[in-house]
Order: sequence, then structure tokens, then C-alpha cells
Amino acid sequence: MVTQTLIMILTGIVAGGLGSILGLGGGIIVTPVLTIFMGYDIKYAVGASIIAVIATSSGSAIAFLKDDVLNLRVAMFLEIFTTLGALSGAILAGYFHATVLYFLFGALLLFQAWNMWKKLKGAKSDQILTKTDPLATQLNLNGEYYDKQAKEVIHYNVEKVPGGAAVMFGAGIASGLLGIGSGAFKVMAMEDVMKMPLKASSATSNLMMGVTAAASATVYFFNGTIQPLVAVPMALGIVIGSTIGSHVMQYLPAQMIRKIFIPVVFIMAIQLIMKGMAVFN
Repeated sequence: MVTQTLIMILTGIVAGGLGSILGLGGGIIVTPVLTIFMGYDIKYAVGASIIAVIATSSGSAIAFLKDDVLNLRVAMFLEIFTTLGALSGAILAGYFHATVLYFLFGALLLFQAWNMWKKLKGAKSDQILTKTDPLATQLNLNGEYYDKQAKEVIHYNVEKVPGGAAVMFGAGIASGLLGIGSGAFKVMAMEDVMKMPLKASSATSNLMMGVTAAASATVYFFNGTIQPLVAVPMALGIVIGSTIGSHVMQYLPAQMIRKIFIPVVFIMAIQLIMKGMAVFN
């Protein structure tokens, strides 16, 4: 029991650290460790993954809010569409065959990994928007933050707000229908569609995931899939890891974050496609 508890805490530290740096929930680490290496039933691993998302968000959002890295107005605006998507996905879950969606969302993540690889190789360099978008200006979504690595204030404008909202709606559907974390889609919507800087996108994604997961955690709690002996030590480690990760992320170059992000997103994409193949077979 002591050994398992220590393993869960250490796993939580790693999951929380990576989750806060990349804007993901940490479930990609928590779920395989609990199911493959520790022999827990998948339903309890999913319950622990939900707690992992909330703990990652709680541990990192405090630091990101304090340092004003995340864009609170963007988070609250896009959360509307993510929540609507999650509700739609939950409603469709009993009627819709998930095979096509596994392949679709897997392909989208592969596209995101490829797009980030292009940016990493310099074929598509990071550019901060200087032109203004009327809708973003009207909603006051443009922002700024102090980049501790570059040691300068980064001012950025947001564009294609409807496109970002559409991707967020799709991310919510993916969460509700397939039971997956949608942090990668959130980062994709903000960075690739709305042209926010990667660090601001990752920080904002961390806050949004906690809000989304908190709503579904109640359901998981009452149906008995959240086990305290699993969730508590995991959450403890995740809070520690995410607190550390949120500080480390601000000193990392954007290219370094991409180097970590690309293989993680690629693994997530392969997992979704393999799930689709399993359902199809």
C-alpha cells in the first residue's frame, strides 16, 4: 500500500508538471500507469483522470493568474462553447457510433502535431498578430503577458473568434461523446486558429480544463468511479507537479515546449485511432 501510494504521488508529479506546461490534463500519463502498470480497472482510471484534470488546473491556474499569463476573458468566452459541446456529446453518446469520431479527432491531433513540427522547423514561424479583429476588440479578448524567458512584455491580438469557438465546440463534443480530455484541442483552437502565443494558449487551456472537468466530476463521484485511495495521492502529486510546472513553463522557450508537445499529441492521436480500429473490429 505504501509503495503504491508513493508510485501514485510520483506519477501525479510527472503528470501535473507536463500537464501544466502543455495545457493538458495529465490523463495521458495517469490512465496508462493505473491500468497497465498497476492493474486498476479502466473506469477507476478514468475517474482518477478527471481528478487529475481538476488538480492540474488548480495547481497551475493560481501561478498563471498571479503572473497574468492566461487570458481570463478568452477562457470564459470559449468555455461557453466547450460546455455546450460537452452537453451535446453527452446527449449523443447513447445514439451515435463513435468509430468515425475516433478517427476524426485522431486525424485532427495528427494534423496539430504536424503543424507544430512545421513551426519547430521554422517553415511556419511564430508571429504575433499586429492587425486587429473587430469582434475580438469588441469582446476585449486581446491580451499581453510578461515572458520571463524572453524578458519582455508580449502584446498579442486575437483573430478568427468564430473559428476558435467552433473548434472549442468540437472539443466539448469529443469530451462528452468519447470521454477523452480535450486540452490538446483547446490549445489548437487558441494557438492555430485564434493565433494566440503558445504560452498564453497553454496557460488559458489549464484554467478551462478545470472548469469543464469540475462539472463532470460530480457524476463520476456519485457513480462510484472516483476511489479516494487512488484519487487522493494522485491529486496530491499533481498539485505539486503542476505548481512546479507552471513556474518552469514561463522560463522555457516556445520551441522547447513544442518539442515536448509534439510526441505527446502524436501518442494521443495514435491512441484515438487505435480505439477507433478496436471499435470497428
